[in-house]
Amino acid sequence: MSTEQKQKILIVDDSELNRAILADMLDDEYEIIEAEDGLQGVGLLQQRGSEISLVLLDIVMPQMDGFGVLEVMAQNHWIEDIPVIMISAETGSSHIERAYELGVTDFISRPFDALIVHRRVVNTIMLYAKQKRLANMVADQIYENEQRSSLLIDILSHIVEFRNGESGLHVLNVRTLTELMLNHLVQKTERYQLSPSDISMICTASALHDIGKISIDEKILNKPGRFTDEEFAVMKTHSMAGAEMLENLPIHQDDPLVKVAYDICRWHHERWDGRGYPDGLLGDEIPIAAQIVALADVYDALTSKRCYKDSFSHEKAVDMILAGQCGAFNPLLLDCLRELSPDLPALMSGSNSVAQRDRREMRNVAQEIRRHEELTASERTLQLLEHERMKYSFFADMSKEIQFEFTVSPPMITLSNWGAEHLGLEEIIMDPFHQPDTMNVMDPADTQNLADALRSTSPDLPVVTYDCKLNYKGAWRWTQIVARA
Repeated sequence: MSTEQKQKILIVDDSELNRAILADMLDDEYEIIEAEDGLQGVGLLQQRGSEISLVLLDIVMPQMDGFGVLEVMAQNHWIEDIPVIMISAETGSSHIERAYELGVTDFISRPFDALIVHRRVVNTIMLYAKQKRLANMVADQIYENEQRSSLLIDILSHIVEFRNGESGLHVLNVRTLTELMLNHLVQKTERYQLSPSDISMICTASALHDIGKISIDEKILNKPGRFTDEEFAVMKTHSMAGAEMLENLPIHQDDPLVKVAYDICRWHHERWDGRGYPDGLLGDEIPIAAQIVALADVYDALTSKRCYKDSFSHEKAVDMILAGQCGAFNPLLLDCLRELSPDLPALMSGSNSVAQRDRREMRNVAQEIRRHEELTASERTLQLLEHERMKYSFFADMSKEIQFEFTVSPPMITLSNWGAEHLGLEEIIMDPFHQPDTMNVMDPADTQNLADALRSTSPDLPVVTYDCKLNYKGAWRWTQIVARA
């Protein structure tokens, strides 16, 4: 007997007869999932979207019609990954035109012709399967290119460090702190419009910040004592030397990575008050990439042992930077350092782990794929997500905790089976803030406080713990809510 898993088709139709007819036509080749209305269909897409290969969607349904389902799918970009065939007795041109505008792949009218239904289903699934294979190929290529680029940059930067008598961790530490600071900065302010792709590029380019030291005489570079004025003047030339190396590259001059690396090399010794070098830039005249790397560079220099000094503790290094003993920095960046400081040693250690680096690389791959509008998400990523969802479902069933998932768009709460039963709620609740039964479970003030706490999370500090009372089977009981954004 074949163990190959069948592809899944979601039939969303309020008519049990219509669902049965379609299931009879298709269940020999496909696994059929049924939803009795649009609301239930959206809930199943939210829960099991990565499994579903095709949606057969009716137009006229109670609670939420087919167009409502399509609008939710479009808002959440599900329509890009899951093809939809509209099914209806409504054959008016306005209905068909609107369905296609909302992203449906095909349209089948009732009464059903078994041959037409089968052929259109097969063709649609095959088309999207080819797109997913193409996405996998692109994902593999992007991943390999990113790995190769990172490897070459790391080799080159470590050569510089080896010449400089350093351990090889400086580049890694600067890159890690640069990423932590950038992620915290974009959560804190909209002043600098940096996408995840921009952050990834800056972190990669940060490894080249001291490439100009290749041009410095080793006697000066590795001098154990203080520099003379003449030696310091020579040492200061490394920032311009690195920038000129990148500027004189015979190829790739227009590559964004090269441009960011140029900014970092040339200006990572500029200071907020205009007293840095080589150009004496003031404030935000200094590119934000160079500002961040400058702060990361100083922090790691303070906390690392050098041929001319012992290392300072994390606390001492932060105090020195905040007190202005190491030059002037952007006040916003100092705020970020102050806010990250209590957790920074642990974050630095965790971010340098292999698992963390792999996750960052996969996130970068996903960002690259999203640049190509004609491509769907990586099949590999979908499989990983489905694996995590399977684990979640298993632990939720085994646990005596009320487990839930909340999505902002569309606003929806998905409760574990056990949790829904004990709270007296449905497992899938659309628009929960306008459902009296849902809102009666928690005091409105606690709902607002929890929402505010979740909004204050960041990629570095994503977990919120909140104690409050919940209405549990008619009695208010103290409960601890642990949520991860």
